[in-house]
Amino acid sequence: MGTAAPRSSQIVDQEIERETAVAPMIAAAELAGVNRHELLARMAPVFARREPRLQAGKYVDGLLSDLPRKNGWTLAERAADASPDRTQRLLNHAVWDEQAAMVVVRDFVVEHLADEFAVAVFDESAQEKKGSLTAGVKRQYAGCVGKVTNAVNVVYATHASRAGHAIVGARTYLPREWADDPHRRERAGVPESVTFKTKPQLAIDLLTDLLTAGLAPPWATGDEVYGRDPALRAFCQTHDLGYVFEVPCSFPVQLTSGRKIRADQARQLVQPDGWNPPLRRSRLQGRAQLRLGVDRHHQPAPPPAHPPQPHRPTELAYFHTYVPEGRPVTLPTLVRVAGMRWPVEEDFQTGKGHFGLDHSQVRLYHALLRHLALVMAALAICAVTAAAMRQTTSTLPPAPTGPDDQPPDDPGLIPLSVAEVKRLLNLITRTWHSLTFHLNWNWWRRRHQARARWFHQRARLRRETEPT
Repeated sequence: MGTAAPRSSQIVDQEIERETAVAPMIAAAELAGVNRHELLARMAPVFARREPRLQAGKYVDGLLSDLPRKNGWTLAERAADASPDRTQRLLNHAVWDEQAAMVVVRDFVVEHLADEFAVAVFDESAQEKKGSLTAGVKRQYAGCVGKVTNAVNVVYATHASRAGHAIVGARTYLPREWADDPHRRERAGVPESVTFKTKPQLAIDLLTDLLTAGLAPPWATGDEVYGRDPALRAFCQTHDLGYVFEVPCSFPVQLTSGRKIRADQARQLVQPDGWNPPLRRSRLQGRAQLRLGVDRHHQPAPPPAHPPQPHRPTELAYFHTYVPEGRPVTLPTLVRVAGMRWPVEEDFQTGKGHFGLDHSQVRLYHALLRHLALVMAALAICAVTAAAMRQTTSTLPPAPTGPDDQPPDDPGLIPLSVAEVKRLLNLITRTWHSLTFHLNWNWWRRRHQARARWFHQRARLRRETEPT
């Protein structure tokens, strides 16, 4: 008999590394389970009865699962329900307070992720819809598909800090034509208290909730939709909230001399030696800082024009800022706050790709908010867990200091992401239903689809016979 070839030291080292990494991964999955139990326990008082509370727990578990689509049918099947009725009742008819549920999630996130560098980030995201009955639906621009389409829009607030980030608030955008139509409002269950508000006004509502609870971060940021709104900027200033909002190139600024010019014209006033070098670890290139005529306002200007190069962005961005009294006005601080806009985009991407943020199949106003509240809970569980495990799951080597540095022998491990925490949680909680159960669901789906097909055919025949 031959002897086995000796394994290389590199293979042995990799096996040892894997074994060493297993314990923190198991700990992360267990911590995610603890955070799930804690958050759902905090949410219990928002439900009037035990049944919807338990169904909400099943719904969150489905959102945390590895289902590719997370709608009423798939979540109900995973929950071992005989049909989607209980899930639909949870969203449409059960008695519980979805706004209070969002408050519980918000408090949970801020409690675990708050620090002195936290930022409130505002942005909207759309969900495509096919019909005309979903509350707030209309043909409008949807950034998720990059075009005008039939969709609903929701304004979100993300709490972002050095520890991590998660969504802490959501408000459905109700277009004016919806707000002014009593019949559509009644059919979609839009409360009388809900009126037409612009997206920046909805951001003010979200900020008001944070301020009332004493949980507002010291900074706020957002894109041009929010930066060009004077009411939002004034609200922040009134409440001593610093901000770094992106603004269009045509944004009017007032210099210390009293002269008013466009933001892109102000950039031309910077002397060649007034530009800062690119800031390391920032997605923003070098900036100059202009002092404006209004006290404590500054205009971080974009870098001078340059020919397109693969490693340099060609799109210029302009930001308008406000720094409350008592805080140092430093360019690195303003650039850091501006860079914190990106966590909300990551929350959208992760929320849609892993937690079903845009998978809802609802029409009623409060049903959409209930789905969003439960998605926020699922996202918060994993975000808080990832933040807590950041130090124990990361083994990154020192960053390179020059372009000619050689790669390290061991690249290390990045910290656990929110998506990886969700995957680990599924590995230790995965359950399988019986074959009979899945066959019953197959029968239910096909029967329901046959019924729907019949009604669609009848509707088509009616349209064909209607007089033109």
